[in-house]
Amino acid sequence: MKDELRYYLQRGREALLWKLDGLGEYDIRRPLTPTGTNLLGLVKHVAMVEGGYLGATFGRPLPGMLPGHGEGDALNADMWATAEQSREFIVAFYRRVWAHSDETIAALDLDAPGSVPWWPDNNAVTLHRILIHVIAETDRHAGHADIVRELIDGAAGLRADNDNLATGDPAWWQTYRRQLEDTAAGFRDGP
Repeated sequence: MKDELRYYLQRGREALLWKLDGLGEYDIRRPLTPTGTNLLGLVKHVAMVEGGYLGATFGRPLPGMLPGHGEGDALNADMWATAEQSREFIVAFYRRVWAHSDETIAALDLDAPGSVPWWPDNNAVTLHRILIHVIAETDRHAGHADIVRELIDGAAGLRADNDNLATGDPAWWQTYRRQLEDTAAGFRDGP
């Protein structure tokens, strides 16, 4: 079971990084939602989340964690890359987190106890619970990245080897979107 959980975690990690491929620095940093969601910030955030949950939670803190979740850190510091934090830096940091997390996963049994210091209640956990939590968190943000990437250049999909989208050329997608818009328009003035 641990191998299966690790497999799904790795799939989410790779999907998230894939969203950066082929884009310049501006596009991976630009905020495309009212809350500032951006691709490189999503990678940084997920790296920090994983580093905390699969590090400090089990008494195995990752050396060199980035600022963003500590006292005195700027609000939302984990959700964007500073000018000094290049794509290469953030990606390398994320890969270092992967290696550290994978060591934690390999070293501990699924029922190994941990404690999440930033959860005020019910902070006693197991590796199994945290793996599920981190997989869900990673996949959630990979989904955000998919939408942000589609807003940038129209590229969408699950993975490089399987986009998991309906097959259709641009004209089909345009017709499909128009159908959805027409359906939605029927509800403008009502429930």
